[in-house]
Amino acid sequence: MAATSNPVELGSAAPDFELPDGEGRPIRLRDRAGSAGTLIIFICNHCPYVLHMREALQRYAQDYAARGINVLAINPNDPVAYPQETREKVAEVARGLSFPYLIDPDQQVSISYRAACTPDPYLYDAQLRLYYHGQFDATRPGGAPASGADLRKATDRLLARLPAQAAQASSIGCSIKWKPGNAPPS
Repeated sequence: MAATSNPVELGSAAPDFELPDGEGRPIRLRDRAGSAGTLIIFICNHCPYVLHMREALQRYAQDYAARGINVLAINPNDPVAYPQETREKVAEVARGLSFPYLIDPDQQVSISYRAACTPDPYLYDAQLRLYYHGQFDATRPGGAPASGADLRKATDRLLARLPAQAAQASSIGCSIKWKPGNAPPS
């Protein structure tokens, strides 16, 4: 089922977290934040929207790493109801990525970010204040190849020390697959 990202106030602080990657290694946001900014993006293994943009996300991470932007991906989905989202499957996907791919086992980090869909990107500045929360780009599965144009434009503005743009197109993707009792109120 398609969903759109929830509004989150620009300038709000990134909730800190420590989550395991697919190999069980703990990764803490404060230890992995980029010197110029940090992209935290909620993704999963089976969503067509994520599959459509995953290679472009990898290119984004590679292109901006040298400029001080770090990427952390988080899988928010319930692996019991969706076996494609197990720790082992996350570890398998992570082998093809240049950035950590983490698991939110109790979904509390996803809730604290108000994440709603995959992909759901949050770009923070060097002080971990929200600069951009919108779509990766305007492409959709079955359409033009993903480029990350919207996120790249926002990142370039951040690196140029320009103010965040107030108008940001919501991300659209697959709804997060919440564990029973975890779904936030709509």
